[in-house]
Amino acid sequence: MNANPSFEKLRAELAAAIKHARSVTGISQEQLALTAEVDRTYVSQIERQVANPSLQVLARLADTLDAEIKITFQLRERPALRLATDT
Repeated sequence: MNANPSFEKLRAELAAAIKHARSVTGISQEQLALTAEVDRTYVSQIERQVANPSLQVLARLADTLDAEIKITFQLRERPALRLATDT
């Protein structure tokens, strides 16, 4: 297992989002896999946080679920660095 907490959090959020979207749309893992052209066991692995899908697979899963992928990439707040000339 990866020891990076932010990675694990993202993977958990992705798994929950896919599982929720499947539940809301009434699509089984098998139906999702067939339409998105991936193996059913792969969908299960994604939902159990075992597999890490590529962006291409995510896009196919989202299309099948009629969902939109939104990516936010923000820099964390950091204190300003003081330069030697700032004295």
